[in-house]
Amino acid sequence: MNSQPLSDKLAAEDRAPREFGLVGTLRSLLVSLRPQQWVKNSLVFGGLIFSRSLLHWEVVRLSLLAFALFCLASSGIYLLNDLCDIKADRNHPLKRLRPLPSGDLNLNVARVAMFVLVVGSASLAFVLRPVFALVLGIYLVLNVAYSLGLKRVVILDVMTIAFGFVLRAVAGAVVIGVGASPWLVLCTLMLALLMGFGKRRHELNLLQEEANSHRQSLDGYSLQFLDLMMTITAGAALVTYALYTMADETVARFSSHSLVLTVPFVLYGIFRYLFLVHKRMGGGDPARLLVTDAPTLINLGLWVIVVCFSLYGPRAWHPW
Repeated sequence: MNSQPLSDKLAAEDRAPREFGLVGTLRSLLVSLRPQQWVKNSLVFGGLIFSRSLLHWEVVRLSLLAFALFCLASSGIYLLNDLCDIKADRNHPLKRLRPLPSGDLNLNVARVAMFVLVVGSASLAFVLRPVFALVLGIYLVLNVAYSLGLKRVVILDVMTIAFGFVLRAVAGAVVIGVGASPWLVLCTLMLALLMGFGKRRHELNLLQEEANSHRQSLDGYSLQFLDLMMTITAGAALVTYALYTMADETVARFSSHSLVLTVPFVLYGIFRYLFLVHKRMGGGDPARLLVTDAPTLINLGLWVIVVCFSLYGPRAWHPW
């Protein structure tokens, strides 16, 4: 039976077929933009859903535009990060097959595309809503700082990534003119930290003694430390979400206690992620897990259904 190492399988999945000319360049550029990672930007729809504005087309339109602009901005950041890491990526078992380190994508094409995406998204965000542009601008500055240096600093590297998720959620609220719940912001932060530490654990496990040569901050981590951080953030994420669903302010806003019924889905989602990290060597790409792991997809779909029922269904319903 032919057995193929996990790293080789993942690398084969990530690599686009080599093509030349304009078609090859466009294909390589599209791969570098990481469209599969755009699922992370769906956090901007949190404000839309939890403000009970899902049935108002104008608000939906603003949220869709915000999502599109974050996709452009995040793709520009991915290009910047690849440009900064090109030398290290050439020695990475998976990242060496990306278009830039493999030589499939011209450096100047990547630089121009990065500039257009970053500047273009920021400019369009200002036209859409200045306060939204401010949040997007902070997101861009934070990620530029990450690409240029913060990714080499232990703990701060993961916190920077996590704050990027929080800014997505906050941007989704401000673009439609509603306030973001502090509980949901904290929950988003804890979940993002959990996935960030899970990603570092996967890298450390995959690269082992060569970890420091690929990512400087990995030299300061250990599996035991990362397991502890994941335990803390997983517990904090569950507690903050549960407190949000039961808070007097939440019950008063939605005239219902039924949102507490969504807690088991969040609990299962966290447990499933920990299972994949510890038992299936997953966690290297949380976005991929979100769209390829069947139990996670089903659980997410059920969570959305119950949330929509709780927010848009009968009012003043008590589940106990």
